[in-house]
Amino acid sequence: MEPVSVDPERPATLDLAEPRPRRKFRNKLWVHALLFVLTIGTTSVAGIENYLAFSADAGFSPIPSDLSWMQSLLGGFWYSGTVLIILGCHELGHYLACRHYDVDASLPYFLPVPITLTGTLGAFIRIREPIASKRILFDIGIAGPIAGFLVALPALVVGLAMSSVIRLPDPLPPGTYELGEPLLFKGVSWLLWGPLPAGYDVNLHPVAFAAWFGLLATALNLFPIGQLDGGHIAYAVFGRRSSHVTLATVVGAVVLSYLSLSWVVWTVLTIVMLFVFGRHHPRTWDEAIPLDATRNWLAIFALVMFILCFSPAPIELPALRDRG
Repeated sequence: MEPVSVDPERPATLDLAEPRPRRKFRNKLWVHALLFVLTIGTTSVAGIENYLAFSADAGFSPIPSDLSWMQSLLGGFWYSGTVLIILGCHELGHYLACRHYDVDASLPYFLPVPITLTGTLGAFIRIREPIASKRILFDIGIAGPIAGFLVALPALVVGLAMSSVIRLPDPLPPGTYELGEPLLFKGVSWLLWGPLPAGYDVNLHPVAFAAWFGLLATALNLFPIGQLDGGHIAYAVFGRRSSHVTLATVVGAVVLSYLSLSWVVWTVLTIVMLFVFGRHHPRTWDEAIPLDATRNWLAIFALVMFILCFSPAPIELPALRDRG
């Protein structure tokens, strides 16, 4: 094996033809299974609440008296099943790409959270060894967002078709929140329902709400910061210059938190990532070698996905917005 460069100003060179010594990891299947089962439970609870709200015209009307507990339970699975498929396909995209390149990676870890609208914070896999080249890094990084997006898109169409249009009360009751609509969401809604009159809105079916969350998760993962999917893609495209992209994105997140309080938590997390991992992405041996044309086009597609899935105010309380 060719010696590894220790000069910090030069990328390390590796002979990738020789087998690399590697530590073997084993997946603790019971941990993955337990988290998955718990996430089924928490997303089902969130789905039941969402279905009850949908059945009551977004919570503005009484819950129908003839709605049985079995209907509510099955209604909750509309959301739970859809969101788990979207998140699972996202992580499966990463995992299969890792398997393709013989990169050691864990099975997906699902994150159950019982106190949120969504019932989950998403899922992730652990990549347990350094990635040797930008080409491999790019393919692993972009595989997840594409896989999740390709599932979220038909779910969005089906979910919005199953939704309904309702008249909003005036004024809105205290505590009412609004979901920010990404461009893709707005476009599909307009195609299915046309321009809505003032005072009317779409009452989201649980499948549509799961698709909305899938679009939000895709946009968050495509932020070009550090170890996020977007950070891997940015490094593969720009090399060392991606550090400037990371800093600019963190500044952008700070600006977003002034526009909408729903970005505050995410902004804090990005700043924490910046301090923990630093602004520089881990280097690969081919840092200075440009990507091929196909991958550059895929990077542009990733940017398009981000624009289509991004919302400047994901969750908004009208009372706080109007007061501001």
